[in-house]
Amino acid sequence: MSWIVDARLGLLVPVALIAISLVRSLQKKRADPPLPPGPPQLPVVGNVLSIDSKAPWNTYAAWCADYGDLVYARFFSQDVVIINSEKIAKDLLDKRSNNYSDRPFLPTRIPFRWTHNFAFTPYGNEWRLARRLFHQSFRAEAALDFRPMQLRKARQLLNNLTDTPQSYQAHVTTFAASVAMSATYDYETAPLDDPFVGMVDRALYLGLKFMTPETTAILNAFPFLLRLPTWFPGSSMKRNALVSTQYVTEMIESPLQYVQESMASGTAGPSLASDLLKRKEQQESDRLPEFEQALRQASSTAFVGGSETTSSALLTFILAMVLHPHVQERAQAEIDAVVGKDRLPDFDDQPSLPYIEAILREVNRWQPVLPLGVAHAATNSDVYDGYYIPKGAAVVANTWEMSRNEIIYPRPSEFIPERFLDAGGQLLDANAPTFMFGFGRRICPGRYTAEASIWAVIASTLAVFEFSKAKDAQGNDIEFVPTFTSGLTRHPNPFPCRVTPRSGVNSEKLARLMDPIA
Repeated sequence: MSWIVDARLGLLVPVALIAISLVRSLQKKRADPPLPPGPPQLPVVGNVLSIDSKAPWNTYAAWCADYGDLVYARFFSQDVVIINSEKIAKDLLDKRSNNYSDRPFLPTRIPFRWTHNFAFTPYGNEWRLARRLFHQSFRAEAALDFRPMQLRKARQLLNNLTDTPQSYQAHVTTFAASVAMSATYDYETAPLDDPFVGMVDRALYLGLKFMTPETTAILNAFPFLLRLPTWFPGSSMKRNALVSTQYVTEMIESPLQYVQESMASGTAGPSLASDLLKRKEQQESDRLPEFEQALRQASSTAFVGGSETTSSALLTFILAMVLHPHVQERAQAEIDAVVGKDRLPDFDDQPSLPYIEAILREVNRWQPVLPLGVAHAATNSDVYDGYYIPKGAAVVANTWEMSRNEIIYPRPSEFIPERFLDAGGQLLDANAPTFMFGFGRRICPGRYTAEASIWAVIASTLAVFEFSKAKDAQGNDIEFVPTFTSGLTRHPNPFPCRVTPRSGVNSEKLARLMDPIA
């Protein structure tokens, strides 16, 4: 986030010039009820300077310890309310969803062309149409149709890991993108260096860093930064926006063009995009622009959202197995007892593999992919538990802090799948971390497909491989401390990992195991 530091320094003069007027407007006293408690604020900038820009959830967790489960902060002129408990999140975002389904204004959304993703679209008719089109293909019942494809893609991942185990990160990314591309566009990705996978990587690298209230606070206060000429000092944001627009446009239009060409040649299979393109022909002319926009939003959101969150969770799973071999051993013992060693697990086995399900839940809880979710916004002012929530406030559900609730999840920093099982080894539903998928009307509509993809990979890879620490030239384990990316989503940075076949598994046996699925 070096651009933030540069911008802060460069804005000291204009901040000083407007400080008096802003302070007067922002420090107006209001009648009871009071705002939620929160950290002391500086004039003009509020709490922006006190945030850990690489891991704001850590700052919010510290504020939670000092001020409680509902915290008020201010980023320049933006009111921010941070929710640190699952109960409050459900009370507000679920039970009062009519008031908390909007999104705060993100000044980067249009310049970076992230209008393609309806996760960031303001609440209204545009969002409703895009989500409805998406939901028709990815609702719980429809998502069952993807399962044979997801198993097939998981088997392809096994082959890729067998051939080049050192490229585990690329293989996981390809798997996640492959499932999303198949469901959305009926497109088969290449095992490595697929052009469409590369498009997503390039677009996400820029976009996800600039779609949070923390990183857009300066632009909210000083929107002229995006109007500076690209040659002007301090205009890196403008240059990034131009590059992002190019990458995102390519990512949206190229797969749709592929589907249109396949439909014209008669080779297109069923997919979200082909179904919507057929329905487009039936639209009245006055509704066509609206439907085309929703079509692009639904398809690109399915592609981007499915790729990024699934691959992030699977990399976390592999990291957990490397660091916790005893968990891996128990999971493999369960698979061997239920499935045996003469076939691979499939979804019919899922009810009989509670420990695999517990691992999936713990992956989601231990290192949340979206530690702060996507911020909601208050459509109207509200009062909760005696505290005033201003109209237009960004409302942030701190899922990171929820996942660290020591009452529900003792020793929360540790990876303990057993926390989701009773004494008899059966799943407990009471403490399932469902908050990882969001709340209310903005809950993730692709969660059923995502969880099925993650389960398929966990079960399939543990049946065939062992994940362990990589060895140095002397044969010693390479010790490491995991690090993670920053931004809207979070996943482990590359770490030394050794992927080896389990005892008795070789390429010939793997080929036999996969034959019924081929």
